[in-house]
Amino acid sequence: MDYLPLFADLRQRPVLVVGGGEVAARKILLLRRAGAQVRVVAQSLSPELDLQAQSGHIHWLGETFAAGMLDGVFLVIAATNDRALNAEVYAAAEQRHILANVVDDQPMCSFIFPSIVDRSPIMVAISSGGAAPVLARILREKLESLLPAFLGPMAQMAGAFRERVKQHLPGMDARRRFWERALNGRFAGLVAQGRLDGARDELERELSAPAGQAGEVALVGAGPGDAGLLTLRALQLMQQADVVLYDYLVSPEVLELVRRDAQRICVGKRAGDFCMPQEEINRRLIEHARQGKRVVRLKGGDPFIFGRGGEELQAVAAAGIAFQVVPGITAAAGATAYAGIPLTHRDHAQSVTFITGHARRGGGDLDWPALAAGRQTLAIYMGLMKAEDISRRLIMHGRSPMTPVAVISRGTLASQQVLTGTLDQLDVLAKRASTPALLVIGEVVTLHDEIAWFGAQHLAAQQRATLVNLA
Repeated sequence: MDYLPLFADLRQRPVLVVGGGEVAARKILLLRRAGAQVRVVAQSLSPELDLQAQSGHIHWLGETFAAGMLDGVFLVIAATNDRALNAEVYAAAEQRHILANVVDDQPMCSFIFPSIVDRSPIMVAISSGGAAPVLARILREKLESLLPAFLGPMAQMAGAFRERVKQHLPGMDARRRFWERALNGRFAGLVAQGRLDGARDELERELSAPAGQAGEVALVGAGPGDAGLLTLRALQLMQQADVVLYDYLVSPEVLELVRRDAQRICVGKRAGDFCMPQEEINRRLIEHARQGKRVVRLKGGDPFIFGRGGEELQAVAAAGIAFQVVPGITAAAGATAYAGIPLTHRDHAQSVTFITGHARRGGGDLDWPALAAGRQTLAIYMGLMKAEDISRRLIMHGRSPMTPVAVISRGTLASQQVLTGTLDQLDVLAKRASTPALLVIGEVVTLHDEIAWFGAQHLAAQQRATLVNLA
């Protein structure tokens, strides 16, 4: 270990920065965020630093460095393009046993600045010891995406309760179990939702009755298939779940991201391949939550778009179970984007309508005359089995038989398939498509030839094969 990781308290401590350019300004910004009293030596100041000096936020000592300027300072940073001056600053600091950093000159650094993930008061620092700073930055970016923004307020609230928890729970094991429950349970969920008053009340409740823990249901959209399209919040909840109830439409790539030791329950939900009755799904959600478990109901696409998410949450709410919702990218948005088919376009469609081809029995018929109107895009979920009826009704109500259509199977996945043709060929295309599939009807489909990008090496071949085989 070349460097000992430390976190220094710079509040109200004097720090010297030699240099007045952009690099110095970046270091000064960081020092000021840490509460340091910044002194600057430079021949001139950048406009940004000049404003800070005029407002009294930094103290400009002068244009020329002198070793005596180091007297009484906590640390020094040299950020000039004058190597001789940088070496002079470093040597003077070494003589006085003051920590020094010469920017981009690792041999002349008795301390270094790490890459920082700031979730104050939670701080994560990553360093390669100067060997690979770009790699450290890449690691920081990955951690930024994994660590939720609410960690800061959650840590602050936990800190405010720390002494009270010590008084109520004198044993270390009891306190550890209390905080593990709180930081992985309902309290954390309320902080994540920005409901800080509710989170404070939840801590109070858990402190007064620490043995009991209420469960929660999170309705999470898994997106159209590509795991890279998951939201950060979805990933966080999947990693915290005790039980996950998922549909067939959730891709294996997404399921791989679920916490390894979580219980996984497949509830089916695919047209023509029924698995578990909706009432049983509702019952299990409530049952597991009442056992104090963190339950994730994982649904393909977005849970509130043809996903029965609203019905399930009605049951959960009626049972008095706490819940939250994480939206997902719906198939109509994800699959069409990966197929190079914009849902709207100024030259082709001013509106888009989402339709299910698998409506509840007795739910009423669609407004076919309105759907047959031109200059709009129809995105039809679960429509393969009714493709012939959809085509016939649209044509009967005035939509041109030559209207471009696409059938997108397994959208956003590596096995994505895009079949294109015209409205009078929709039934033939549907019979050739694999499930799950989305039907897209409208002039925007013609743009597929121009802007298809995902799997472009075989999309063009698919297009040609479709036209030849249908001819």
